[in-house]
Amino acid sequence: MLSRRGALLLAAGGLAQLSLPPVAPPPGGRAVDRQAEVTALLAARARSLPVWSGLTGAEAAYRNLVLSPPAGPERQDASVELALRIAGYDEYPVVYPRRIELVRDGGGWRVEHEEGTGGPPAPWDLGPVRTAAGAHCLVLGLADGPDPAGLVPVGDKAVPAVSAVWGDAWPGRLLLELPATEQQFARLLEADPAGWTGMAAVTVAAPGAPRHTPADRVVVNPEAFAKLSDFGRQVVVTHETTHVATRADTRAWTPLWLSEGVADWTAYRDSGRRPQQIAPELARDVAAGKLPTALPADADFAAGADGIAQAYEQSWLACELIARRYGAQRLVAFYRAVGAADGAGEDRAHRTDRLLRAELGVGLAEFTGLWLTEVEALKG
Repeated sequence: MLSRRGALLLAAGGLAQLSLPPVAPPPGGRAVDRQAEVTALLAARARSLPVWSGLTGAEAAYRNLVLSPPAGPERQDASVELALRIAGYDEYPVVYPRRIELVRDGGGWRVEHEEGTGGPPAPWDLGPVRTAAGAHCLVLGLADGPDPAGLVPVGDKAVPAVSAVWGDAWPGRLLLELPATEQQFARLLEADPAGWTGMAAVTVAAPGAPRHTPADRVVVNPEAFAKLSDFGRQVVVTHETTHVATRADTRAWTPLWLSEGVADWTAYRDSGRRPQQIAPELARDVAAGKLPTALPADADFAAGADGIAQAYEQSWLACELIARRYGAQRLVAFYRAVGAADGAGEDRAHRTDRLLRAELGVGLAEFTGLWLTEVEALKG
């Protein structure tokens, strides 16, 4: 048993007291609860994060602090989660696991180094962040990359275009991340850069978001995006905005031909483009006698997959067929019915067949036949 000033030892002849020297107080002259002191330091740090400069409605907090065994009286390592949320854009906080190295500086602690320990990096891990806001969108860019203000008109046009089809059940706000390089784009996706060359943008879930929010923000590949025409850039951002707007209706069992098809159909809606202009690679295949036999499989959409352009074009054509033959609202209703279906106990083909019959009055085989007729018509 330890007393405040010493230790009691049981000696052979009875109790003897072993005196211990008094504990030297840490610098600053008082005993400090290290956990509480570091917690207070991180709370102040969260309030001053430079990424939030100029933003309103932004909240940040370090949470779940775990101190490592002390490296000495002057040094301390810790693991912690940095939770960030921008009101109006983030339904849930974005969570970044971090490792922090602290040193005692004068009478208190300061952060000497902070880094991510899992998942994608935070945008400001790649460099100083600058922001641009519009009526419907917010762009987080990097100081040494393209001007984020250039994306604002595109995002502001995409949001109402998507709401015109999918309604107002989603927040109607778009968050875009614009890294400086394609390499950084891949890092934000935790992907091999070689597999994402030519991919102009991707919609991803925020780190730490619940599984039922699979699409949250749009990450733009600056190098591929810069090569597009103004029309192409608008199509890309409107496509990705559709994924954000439909996230509540998208499930793991939603076929990619349907989710990618409705995104492209929404983006090209009322564009005035002919099918051969929207699906040029598919039209060339058809002219060469190379026709598909079935709707695209999910694997056809994998980054770097052979024929990925044709998979997107085939999917657009399938959704265009539904909208033109049955009406745009029937396409929306079918999409939502697929997402609302029970994902257990039924394979995807049978589920799709059942829901096509319920919503459109045709089975999967008949619908595929109608679609193949549309594909063949691209020869004209």
